[in-house]
Amino acid sequence: MPLFQKAPQTREEAEAVKPLDIAPDAVLNMDEDEWYEKIYRGDDVPQLTIRATIMGSVLGFLLAFTNLYIGLKTGWGLGVAITACILSYSVWNLFLKTGIAKTPMTILENNCMQSTASAAGYSTGGTMVSAIAALLILSATPENPGGEHIETIVLVAWTAFLAAFGTVLAIPMKRNMINKEKLKFPSGTAAAVTLQSLYSEGVEAIKKAKALTSAALIGAVFPLLIELKILSEQVKDATTGTMTTVRDTLLPAELHIFDWFSAPGTHIVEGETAKYKPSDWTLAWDVNPVMIAAGALVGMRVAIYMLIGGLVLIYGLGEMAMLAEWVNLDGETVTAVTKPWKAWKEIGLWTGVPIMLSYGLLQFAMQWKTIVRAVSGIFGSSGEKSVHEELVQRTEVPFSWFGIGLTLSGIALLWTANTYFDIPYHYGALAIGMTFFLALVAARATGESDITPVGAMGKIMQLTFGTLIPSGTANLMAASITANGAGCSADLLNDLKSGYLLGANPRRQFVAQMMGILAGTAATVTGFYLLVPDATVLTGMDLPGGGHTAPVFPAPAAQAWKAVAEVMTKGGFAAMHPMHVTAVMWGLGIGAFTLLLETILPKKKAWLPSATGLGLGLILPFQYPLSMFVGAAAAWWWNKKDEKHANNFLVPVAAGLIAGISIMGVIVAMVNNTLLG
Repeated sequence: MPLFQKAPQTREEAEAVKPLDIAPDAVLNMDEDEWYEKIYRGDDVPQLTIRATIMGSVLGFLLAFTNLYIGLKTGWGLGVAITACILSYSVWNLFLKTGIAKTPMTILENNCMQSTASAAGYSTGGTMVSAIAALLILSATPENPGGEHIETIVLVAWTAFLAAFGTVLAIPMKRNMINKEKLKFPSGTAAAVTLQSLYSEGVEAIKKAKALTSAALIGAVFPLLIELKILSEQVKDATTGTMTTVRDTLLPAELHIFDWFSAPGTHIVEGETAKYKPSDWTLAWDVNPVMIAAGALVGMRVAIYMLIGGLVLIYGLGEMAMLAEWVNLDGETVTAVTKPWKAWKEIGLWTGVPIMLSYGLLQFAMQWKTIVRAVSGIFGSSGEKSVHEELVQRTEVPFSWFGIGLTLSGIALLWTANTYFDIPYHYGALAIGMTFFLALVAARATGESDITPVGAMGKIMQLTFGTLIPSGTANLMAASITANGAGCSADLLNDLKSGYLLGANPRRQFVAQMMGILAGTAATVTGFYLLVPDATVLTGMDLPGGGHTAPVFPAPAAQAWKAVAEVMTKGGFAAMHPMHVTAVMWGLGIGAFTLLLETILPKKKAWLPSATGLGLGLILPFQYPLSMFVGAAAAWWWNKKDEKHANNFLVPVAAGLIAGISIMGVIVAMVNNTLLG
């Protein structure tokens, strides 16, 4: 059976392979035999076509920028499957109207395109916003605050090998978790339902596509206003007398509209005692609406507690930390927080990360039944065989592909890790072995709850390898093998679930996913160097006159990885400020307490404190939690006013804004660094 297929050549051919009248929801409870009898269409309906993979690669290239941009802002990765579905449908309809394309895509071609785009977005960006960004921050010194980037060729290789490794790991899990156990994989199910609705509800589908496109165009305006350094001014250097060109943007990135509020703390300005302003504590309005859009997708519970966490940092924890003095191991008297604009990374980090860490690890441990089922499902055998076994063998991804792919990607990872990151081969092999086990657990957790515990798994591996290899670089990169490999395999099973509900051929879908890695690697590596030219973009920078610049990308995931790496490699708690140690202990306790509340009162979860929200509120500059709260509140109000309208258009509008801002943000960064630099 050839893998690639021929696209429909006429509208009659396209009409003959139109979608089934069976809704994806109705497929959820079908067993494998019934699925092959009633749903499978992979032999007859074009799926893996040249045009689908090209469109998927192009969209994946663009949407990978979106995940990178929002990941550096919030530490989260957004699923691109639904956005890719709507965008592809919209763009292809435009091609049909303008005569560029002659026939519409089949629903399975669109699903194939979605798989390629999702692989590009899911599988290549995770390590960039966590381990790689953390490594750059760790490389910064007072003499070189910008730090040192990894060589381009090394970053390309590491990203591609990790993505291929994670994609291959999904092979042995797919049939058991999707065909046999029928795990729901909520995001994959939602993508299938969206795709089916696009093909069955013509008018509504066009409205959704227009909403997404319009939001993207509006979003694209903001980077041009607040990031493109189009203005220039000649300034005379007071020391040398030479004229230099200073560039600026049309609008400021943040507005200090809250400076009439009271803020804690005082400092000396020109011999006089002056109060700090709220903007000194990062309480400002972010002009970029990307976090408002992200907040609309996150929901009120998390956003409210992000706001609370940020306010606690400013008006409680931060103020106390600025007064807490300690004589460090070098005999210097230091405070737990040196400047108010550094509070989020000097004390907030040591409280927020432990909250999320203890919550994530304990929640992971409480899923012991999931762990047992995951292992027994793969290594156990039910003895049952499908009556369509010959067809199964012809359509499922062969186990030999898993063996070959795992061997090649594993060897490549081991060599790269040893050569460039000083990870001994035996520890690299241990990381790969642990990855397979944790990938089973992550995939099942994703299938059952739509939550992929990448953060918790990353910390488990950091704690493990921090003990085995006391090196910041080795600690981060060994842990990234597991966290990103396991997370990638779990997320990509969402695409396989979507294809399963629509009757797709899983072997062709896997090929589409592997092809997406090329586009994703190119996009994320290019985008990372453009968006993060040096570490000051992630940490902010002190100015000579005593002021500061806020980080363009606070990269909370990277900050969390960096914090754990520092504890494991710099003398542990003995080298930390006592208030930082106290903050860690309180954070661990708060995280455990929030999980206890959720366990005792599961029906009241919507009203209980969110560990994720509190943690993120403490480790982000305040303008970001504020924007996310505004977005979540707007989404809540929209739902209250017109629930049906919000259900139809909230995701397209928010996703469109994020896509437009992110893609234009990368373009603007390229222009600033090349033409205007």
